Amino acid sequence: MNGWLWLALAGVFEVGFTTALKLEQQDSRYIVAFLICAVFSFEALSRAIKTIPLSVAYAVWTGIGAVGTVIVGASMFGESLSPIRMVLLTLLIAVLIGLKLAQPGQKPAKEAAPPGKEEAAGGAGEL
Repeated sequence: MNGWLWLALAGVFEVGFTTALKLEQQDSRYIVAFLICAVFSFEALSRAIKTIPLSVAYAVWTGIGAVGTVIVGASMFGESLSPIRMVLLTLLIAVLIGLKLAQPGQKPAKEAAPPGKEEAAGGAGEL
């Protein structure tokens, strides 16, 4: 599966675990839903960062979670959704889309060699 699809799935499960956390305050049985969603969210995020740079993946993951949680909060729990909040959420969504568009098919750079393992300055390398 594509890293971006894993990341979207991770964000959806993040919304699930935050929602379950809120519902758990009223019914302790929701702790099971919280744990399941949290595990799936982190597993999907782990798969996403195999092909998406960590900094981008984390920003998008938290952004999806933030937007989704605000929508769930307004629709399920009656939390206010003021015009300024809607504008800010729209900007956040635009930033998330921009992060995706700025990374078309790009894979993370290879990790640098640990200190002391790089070749000597003269190009002699290790024996």
